[in-house]
Amino acid sequence: MGVTAAPASLERRLREAYSQPMSRAFTKEDDTEAIAMIGERPVSTERNLVTPEGLRQIEAEMARLRDELTKAEKTQERVAVATILRDLRYWTARRETAELSVPEPDSNVVRFGMTVTLEGEDGARRVWTIVGEDEADAAKGKVSHVSPLARALFGKGVGEEVTVAGKTWEVVAVN
Repeated sequence: MGVTAAPASLERRLREAYSQPMSRAFTKEDDTEAIAMIGERPVSTERNLVTPEGLRQIEAEMARLRDELTKAEKTQERVAVATILRDLRYWTARRETAELSVPEPDSNVVRFGMTVTLEGEDGARRVWTIVGEDEADAAKGKVSHVSPLARALFGKGVGEEVTVAGKTWEVVAVN
């Protein structure tokens, strides 16, 4: 009993059938693996100090994620739902532990939430605002309160010097 070759039209249809994207029903296992690999976002063990702007950012992020979750649930995108839920858990934890901190307006030493102008030995000036970890953005001049720079600056006043990463800076303004 010999094997006969399939007609060319059947071969073509089989090739086309196997080259089509798989139905979502057949990718549930792939989704499960992807969901398992998402993992949790690490939450800092440091105090979660935030500025008023930082608190608004957390709340805005939570609202955005809730909107995304609604959309992802409607389209049944399991990986997207899992990722959004993971991020929502992170931001909910950050909101629950947030400690709003506003510096005293007449303080003449560096505190959380203040903006500090530094001058290097070469005369170059840098301006940094000390903010919460989730607010930090070096490109925008915002440094986390747990960074080595912020820790070196806390309690310093105009005219005092700090050395960070081998470079010495003088505090020239505190706002």
